[in-house]
Amino acid sequence: MPKMTMVQALNLALRQEMEKDDSVIVLGEDVGVDGGVFRVTDGLIDEFGERRVVDTPLAESAIAGMSIGMAVYGLKPVCEMQFDGFSYYAMHQLEAHAARLRWRSQGRYHVPMVLRAPYGGGVRALEHHSESREAFWAHMPGIKMVIPSGPRNARALLVSAIRDPDPVIFYEPKAVYRAFREEVPEEEETFPIGKSQRVREGQDLTLISYGAMMRPTLEAAEDLQTKHGIEADVIDLLTISPLDDSLLVESARRTGRVAVVHEAPRSFGPGAEVVARLVEKAFFHLEAPVARVTGYDVIIPLFNRERFYLPGVPRIIDAARKLLAA
Repeated sequence: MPKMTMVQALNLALRQEMEKDDSVIVLGEDVGVDGGVFRVTDGLIDEFGERRVVDTPLAESAIAGMSIGMAVYGLKPVCEMQFDGFSYYAMHQLEAHAARLRWRSQGRYHVPMVLRAPYGGGVRALEHHSESREAFWAHMPGIKMVIPSGPRNARALLVSAIRDPDPVIFYEPKAVYRAFREEVPEEEETFPIGKSQRVREGQDLTLISYGAMMRPTLEAAEDLQTKHGIEADVIDLLTISPLDDSLLVESARRTGRVAVVHEAPRSFGPGAEVVARLVEKAFFHLEAPVARVTGYDVIIPLFNRERFYLPGVPRIIDAARKLLAA
């Protein structure tokens, strides 16, 4: 089984789906000749041609609008926003049309489109290049919000997103794009949208995270075990909406102590919804208030102060030890 970076795994998913299904179209700024700003679509235009790999103008609302039209007429567009901070210009198209069309048409029309966007900090980027605004999309009924954390689940989830009958926002953690490699099978592999995954077993406390923050969360879990003898149960959300809370609730009922880790701002972030679900479904099993280790309620700083904003291993370990001391 070959080892791949997330960029290579995403490219594999796109290539294989385009080979199997002529209705899959890739479009966006510089996705063709240049292979995408992070080279996720590298080589696709050479293999499938400019009618299926479309370089668009720098106009995010138009990219989303074209994708909606393509989807309604039977294609499966996978559009790319160069950075998630540019996708706000497409919000009207997605909220007013993509998210509502199945409801508006009473099921007659579907919008099987995927909007891919690199998100998050940690790569010394400029303003509007490092946001983590997944809560915007997760709050929209009719939109599915997916965030992989590694090469293998990125490939499997992107395949599932392309095949899904509804619009999917697919955030790719740019800090993970080339950070490490994983074994990724060359044969077809999918992972269901709307399912979370346990990635480490433990009985002392529960750590919940997703996307780029899974790496520091797992590092913190390893340190907790080797240095403090604390076994953490670690859960990767993978899909923010629809949120699968079954694993979260089962784990919280068993460990009694939970911390949620994400780089999005704290207030009204995905962690707040996780806390609400646990209070609703596991309140009497909790031994301490659920902790949140998150970004701050400010615009993410530029690169010289970015490291102070992003949750890291020390902050996660500190939260875990406070939970166990409660």
